[in-house]
Amino acid sequence: MSSTQAEPTSFAFTEANMKLVEKAIKKYPEGRQMSAVKTLLDLAQRQMGAQSGAAWLPRAAMDKVAEILGVAPIRVYEVATFYSMFNLEPVGKYHLQVCTTTPCWLRGSDDVVAACKKATGIQAFGETSEDGLFTLKEVECLGACVNAPILQVNDDYFEDMDAARTEALIADLKAGKPLPPAGSLGGRKSSAPAPGQTTLISAPGISAPGSSE
Repeated sequence: MSSTQAEPTSFAFTEANMKLVEKAIKKYPEGRQMSAVKTLLDLAQRQMGAQSGAAWLPRAAMDKVAEILGVAPIRVYEVATFYSMFNLEPVGKYHLQVCTTTPCWLRGSDDVVAACKKATGIQAFGETSEDGLFTLKEVECLGACVNAPILQVNDDYFEDMDAARTEALIADLKAGKPLPPAGSLGGRKSSAPAPGQTTLISAPGISAPGSSE
């Protein structure tokens, strides 16, 4: 299913966010305010998430950004529709984004996708679960290939995923538990080798220069 949250007819930044808007714009020379557009769109999307439970960009928010920057709304729409991190429709409280590009696919992203669907009841990418908690999206490379496969939940990357870890993570979210620390759920530190060994435990077997061996 898709979220049925109503499209708002107006949008205004909160006082706190308006200060951040002004700070972002001041980073650029006069006449170059459009350079701040992604920052303003991100602020608007996060504000929508805080206020409505769904982090997305209604047209009213994009129009407000255009008004603040003094540009035609189409220039803001062009940016918002280009970048996948901007959601033009309401999403669930937990936005599940599965990388299915080659490294993740080779490491089992199909299993992660299947587990997401099984645990949430979602049938296809782009849908939101009946309880409104989860939206599932297919994304391109997330840039953490060494710890593939990757499942991004909102802003956090969860790495070394498999079906069991995915189902357990979603079950915890359904139960109202907080997200675990981002990173590998396989127990390894950062991008260290999966078995845990980081140094040689025996000679590499390479003969020294001039050796007869």
